[in-house]
Amino acid sequence: MRSARAPLHEVDEERLVRLVAKGDRAAFEELYRRTSPWLAVRLRRRCVDEQIVAEVMQETYLAVWRAAGAFAGAAVGGTATGWLWTIAARRLVDAFRRRAHHAEPPPAAAVPDAVPAAEEEALAETVGGEVGDALRRLAPELRQVLQAMVLDGLSVRETAVLLGLPEGTVKTRARRARTAMRRALV
Repeated sequence: MRSARAPLHEVDEERLVRLVAKGDRAAFEELYRRTSPWLAVRLRRRCVDEQIVAEVMQETYLAVWRAAGAFAGAAVGGTATGWLWTIAARRLVDAFRRRAHHAEPPPAAAVPDAVPAAEEEALAETVGGEVGDALRRLAPELRQVLQAMVLDGLSVRETAVLLGLPEGTVKTRARRARTAMRRALV
C-alpha cells in the first residue's frame, strides 16, 4: 500500500501525524527523525538537566503515538510542530513539578533571577541595544508571552496551552508587552 502514495520523506508533518493516528510505525519514525533534533534543542533552552530532557522527549513521543488521533491540525489553526511542542512543553512543566515534590530545589532555583536562564542569555545575544534592554525590563509574565509568540513562533492558542493561561490573558499580555516595548523605544 505504501507504494501507492508519496514516500514518507516527501510527506508534510501534518500528514505524518495523521498516518501515525492510523498506527503507521514508519510514519512515526519519520516524524521522530524530523522533529526530535529541534525539539531537544528547544527543551534544552528551558532545562539544562539532560535527564529531564530525555524523559520529556520519551514522554512526548509516547503521547504523540497514543494521541495522534486527537490532533486537529490546520482545521483549528494549528500545525503539527506546534502541537508537538505544546505536548513537550506540558510534559516539561509536569517533570519540573514531579521533581519539585521529590527533591530540594537546587540552590540557584531558591534565589530568583540569580543566574539568567539560557533563554535570557540567548535573547541578550540576539537582541541587543535598546530593544534588548526594553525586553529585559518587561515584567516576567509579559516577557514569557512575548518569547513564546515571537521567539518560538507559537500562536495565541499554543502559547495559552504552553503557559496554562486562557487565550484572552495571552492576548492581553501580548498587547501590554507590545505597548510597553513601544513606550520604552520611543
